[in-house]
Amino acid sequence: MALTLTAVPQPARALGRAWTALLERPSLLAAATVLLVCVPTGEKDVTAAVHVTAADLASLALVALTTVHLLRGRTPAIGRTAAVRFGAIVVAAAVATIGSIDPATSLTGFVRLTQVFVLVPAAVLCSLRDRTDQRLVLGSFVAAALVQGVVGAHQYLTGTGASYTGRPIRAVGTFGALDIMAMSTVVSYGLLAALALALGERGAGDPRLRRAMYAAAAFLAFPLAVSFSRGSWIATGAAAVVLLLRADARLAVRSAVLALAAAVVLIGGLGLGASGVTARISSIGSVSAAPDQSVSDRYDLWATAERIWQDHPVSGAGPKAFQQLRDSRAPLRLSSGSDAADSTIGFQREPLLSPHNMYFLVLSEQGLIGIVAYAALFLGLLLGCLRRATGRGDGPALAALALLVWVLVDFLYADIGGTTTVLTSVVLGLAARAVRGTDPEAAR
Repeated sequence: MALTLTAVPQPARALGRAWTALLERPSLLAAATVLLVCVPTGEKDVTAAVHVTAADLASLALVALTTVHLLRGRTPAIGRTAAVRFGAIVVAAAVATIGSIDPATSLTGFVRLTQVFVLVPAAVLCSLRDRTDQRLVLGSFVAAALVQGVVGAHQYLTGTGASYTGRPIRAVGTFGALDIMAMSTVVSYGLLAALALALGERGAGDPRLRRAMYAAAAFLAFPLAVSFSRGSWIATGAAAVVLLLRADARLAVRSAVLALAAAVVLIGGLGLGASGVTARISSIGSVSAAPDQSVSDRYDLWATAERIWQDHPVSGAGPKAFQQLRDSRAPLRLSSGSDAADSTIGFQREPLLSPHNMYFLVLSEQGLIGIVAYAALFLGLLLGCLRRATGRGDGPALAALALLVWVLVDFLYADIGGTTTVLTSVVLGLAARAVRGTDPEAAR
């Protein structure tokens, strides 16, 4: 009987310890949000109005925990400048929703925009109280990338990935062919976070951590390559250049030489050239002169978004209105959808429900009011991160800068949507935390 009585309280004590740990270090929930992105959703209906993932639930739990801290008198370290920037996003989305062509449908879009660009970033900002918190969240990016990278590399090497040029070799991780960009996004984030943390450990830092992060970044280059995602390659390259130049210009030159040597090994020594990587790289240079179908569709979608904006210039057509107005304004040559195929879903046509450009999406659905609000947020975070990321000893700030640059470049040919959307929120929160370090007024 005594043994039974002592065993009963154990779960309650464990929950109590977990709750205490979360109260003391809420960044654990931010890290959990990143890691839970790896959990397969099994979602096969990309047209559904709402997709709720395990990572979304964790992010909402973080928002709730931040609210608890607020009610207990622990003022969130958001600051006036950040509050104005985030508040402008809410106002722009609200105005667009009220003036929408379909307010009921736009309401779900308003909730999603508020979650992705305001609530979760603000909660992440509040949870990052010290450098340990920042390293914890950045470490979760590296861990998630390694998980997806291992799965993706296995898919390529065993021919069990998504279809690419008729062969099942495209690395998609645990996300499947219907979320074709997700694995490359996670791997890109992890590669940049690892590289930034390694650069931050130069000098008097921990040599073991530095070597481990360099090794992680080097490994992640392989699954990123076999994701065949031109967008992720471009964004990662741009972010890595900014990161290296900000850390050490001379190091950037040496890294360029090493990257070229690594490319020769990957493409020549490991046979990636024969798999289509070289052809995919060469196609980047032909996106204007001789675009392939996917690039041509993007151009048509951008033109469609521009026409929608011309009809609703001030406040836009409303969140989620693009997919309703697309067919009436799109060129006739626009494809009905993109092809997706793997061993799980077979062959499917995935509808093109957005302009695949975040800036055009905001312009068409939220008008000039929206684009000004987002420009103020993005530019404010970018300039602040550039001031904060000064080189050695500040890996978290360097990582925040690199991840933010990746997001802003990726938004030129992609937008929010899919399993990894919540990671954008975490990146914005990391960037806001880096900016707070530059502004004495921000913590007030």
